Amino acid sequence: MGELTSTVKSLTELLLQKQLTDYDEVIEKLFSEVPGLEAMPKIPDPQLEECAIKLWNWGVTKNVGVSISTIQKAQVRHVACSLLYCCEPENPTEGTIRKQILMASKTGRTWLDCKNPQMADKYLSLAVKSLEILYSQLMSRGNGTADISSSKEDVEKDLLRILSYQAESAITQGNNKEAVAYIQRCKDMLLRLPKDTAYLSLMCYNFGIDAYDVRKYEDSAFWLSQSYDIGKMNMKYGPGSEVLAKALRLLATVYLEWDCEKFAEKALNAVSLANKECVSTYGLYLKIKILLRCESSDSDFRAGLNEMLESEVSLELCLSTVKLLISEEREALAFEYLKRVCQHFETSPDLGTALVLHIELLLQRGKELLGKQKIEDIITGHCTGKQLTPQALTSLHVLLWDKASKYFEAGSYSEALQWYNYSLSLFKGGQMEPNLAKLQRNRASCFLKLKQLEKAKEAIKEAQRCDPDNIFTQFSVYKVAVQENEAEKASGALHAMGRLSKNPVACEDRLLVSEDAASNLLSLAAQIALENGQLETAMKALEIFCEHSKDQAQVLVALRCLVRLVLSTIEKLSEEISDVSLDVLLPHLKKALQTISHPSHMTVDQCTEEANWFRKIAWNLALQCESSPDKMRDFFVLSYQFSQLCPPDRTLLMGQRTCLLMAAAASLELGRKSSHPTQEFTQALEHIQICSEVWKTLKASGSFPMDPTDSLLLLYEFEARAKLNDPMVEAILESVLELENIEPKMLETMAALAMEPPAYFPLPCKKALRVALFLHKKQPQADLAHCSKCVHSLIKLSLPSGVSEVEAHVLEEVWNYYEEALSIIAAAPDDFPEMETLWLLTQAWNTGILLYSLAQYPEAEKWCGLAMSFVRHLGSLQESYETQMSGLYSKILDRLDKAKKNVSMKE
Repeated sequence: MGELTSTVKSLTELLLQKQLTDYDEVIEKLFSEVPGLEAMPKIPDPQLEECAIKLWNWGVTKNVGVSISTIQKAQVRHVACSLLYCCEPENPTEGTIRKQILMASKTGRTWLDCKNPQMADKYLSLAVKSLEILYSQLMSRGNGTADISSSKEDVEKDLLRILSYQAESAITQGNNKEAVAYIQRCKDMLLRLPKDTAYLSLMCYNFGIDAYDVRKYEDSAFWLSQSYDIGKMNMKYGPGSEVLAKALRLLATVYLEWDCEKFAEKALNAVSLANKECVSTYGLYLKIKILLRCESSDSDFRAGLNEMLESEVSLELCLSTVKLLISEEREALAFEYLKRVCQHFETSPDLGTALVLHIELLLQRGKELLGKQKIEDIITGHCTGKQLTPQALTSLHVLLWDKASKYFEAGSYSEALQWYNYSLSLFKGGQMEPNLAKLQRNRASCFLKLKQLEKAKEAIKEAQRCDPDNIFTQFSVYKVAVQENEAEKASGALHAMGRLSKNPVACEDRLLVSEDAASNLLSLAAQIALENGQLETAMKALEIFCEHSKDQAQVLVALRCLVRLVLSTIEKLSEEISDVSLDVLLPHLKKALQTISHPSHMTVDQCTEEANWFRKIAWNLALQCESSPDKMRDFFVLSYQFSQLCPPDRTLLMGQRTCLLMAAAASLELGRKSSHPTQEFTQALEHIQICSEVWKTLKASGSFPMDPTDSLLLLYEFEARAKLNDPMVEAILESVLELENIEPKMLETMAALAMEPPAYFPLPCKKALRVALFLHKKQPQADLAHCSKCVHSLIKLSLPSGVSEVEAHVLEEVWNYYEEALSIIAAAPDDFPEMETLWLLTQAWNTGILLYSLAQYPEAEKWCGLAMSFVRHLGSLQESYETQMSGLYSKILDRLDKAKKNVSMKE
């Protein structure tokens, strides 16, 4: 025990230290010691009592600030109170008992505030027990002195307050019967303590509210009745008529919601009593609601309605009552009362609100003719000094526009126009505001539907005057332009709409309700143009729509429509697709690619479907671009890019390969024709590189016998690199030579490309020609014409073109090619082209002459002799050339002999 009290004292001292700022841990430790204290036998201990008082006072000082929480305040009071009771003497003094009562009651109240009624009950019971002890002590002293009487009254006051706390705790725990018993004891004490009447009445009222909030109607009705009854016990100290009326109105509401049929009379009595206590607008209105639920007679209603007017309630409440009567199908009473309300508030500036409601109710019930008369009366009054308030005027405009829009939607355009004209009559001449512009646009729409074009133009002109920078105004201008078939004017309006679409757009008379209103308006513009057969205007509208809309799915729909429109136009004109059409289509496909590539509100399946559709379109367009290689390349590249957005499969990869091959071929063709071809050839290489990767993937999925892709890729790369003077051409040629079943024609093509300006690669060229010649000869029946061409090219490439190139190894190489040529001629002398033979003869002769000029006489004789060997193969030219060549050859031989002798003599 000593250790426990010592711990409590030390913790209390620690808590009282001024420098301590973090109280949480200390308070928690103190609170945890309470069970031990309560289990201890009661032994008077002045130091422990002093500790309790200090702790209590510390808690009081902290109660002023916010340095500790409500729960911590309850814990501190809990510990202090337990300490005090722990050291209670056997016969406590009055002062000690009063301390106990104070501390126990406040501890219980604090636990109630923390929503912990179980804890509260314990200390409230201790407080009651201490009060009984104190009361017993006071009674034992006698009843004669004033001090004793005053003390007894204080005890009773404390007891009433604690009993009310116990009632509150019981309510919190759902023990309504127990709470009733506590409050009954409090009521019995009110005769001696009348000043607590208001307190107890308000407490019961709060109990009633709490029960009503959780729909415990029976309990709520009981407590609200108790609140009223207690409040009436002493009017001097009661809560006042206003509070009593408030309790009665809530009681009436409880009866109304609980069981209207069963408790209708009680509800009516309660609200009538409330209105007698303190009349209020809500009380009067509630009475009408109850009368409606009770299905009372018209006379009862009239009495209630008269009571409202006599009580000078607001016009707003009267109109709410009219609406209530209408909603409960008491139409005759509603109109009768509305008429009286209008008379009662005839001089009020807010009368227009009642008149507008009257019109609204008439129109709702199909009494349109009577409604129109009322409208015309209001218009006349408004224009002659009896102006409506801005609020009433706005309500009337809304009413008129709503009626007009319904007629417009139903196709009754003349009726719609009449209602819009009523609205127009309420505007002042020359007035400028957005709503007037909106009204004029609506009128213009009616005129257009009625084919009254000139009147529509007048209305739009007024709309432009009031609100020119409005997208709906420009839309109206557009509609008229379409009606008049003025494409340029329509285009201007569309561009203005596109510019204005960047600003926030409000909805207009049920026309648009989505967030992307401006885009929807542009879409509608395209539809209008199509309905009027104006394809160019429709396409312009769709283009601007695509430019400004944020709805990706709708943009793709518009792009599809644009592509179809262009293609259908070409089809109708029975024309081939032109460069102009291709130029129009290309940006649409690029826009589609951009949209699908960055989806934000589209599913994977949607993206795939869209990409597939545009992929096929791009493919078909590319196939129609034979005369435009630049367009062909662009469309094939687009088709490939769209295919990348689709799930890959074998068929798709085949398509990608073809697209890239065709794009590379088109780039090569563009490079051949360009004066600055570097970019084209570089682009071709890019396509070839990507195609190679695709082709590798395809080959990994299966075999492709006789497929020319490898050959084409190497051929295209060879050409591109040759034109870029890239030395890698030799490596590419080696790759070609490693292919199976290589075609000689391909090698001949590569040879030609190797020497085609700006390319200059003679060695790879000759190598390709030699292999081609070998392959030609290897065939079962050699193609002499191709063999001849190969030899021709090899000789042409190898012949020395000047003195500096005359070298032994060069001459030897050329001599071998001539021997090849002779063997070809020998194999089929009659089939060898005569002019080719003549060329070979001439080249050999000229080489001999060149060598002669260089004093290389043996070589000169050899080459001239070679030339002479071709004479017999000349055919029809043999005779003439043989005569000439023999003479020349003899002369050359003579000269060679002389030259040789001269050389010998000099030596």
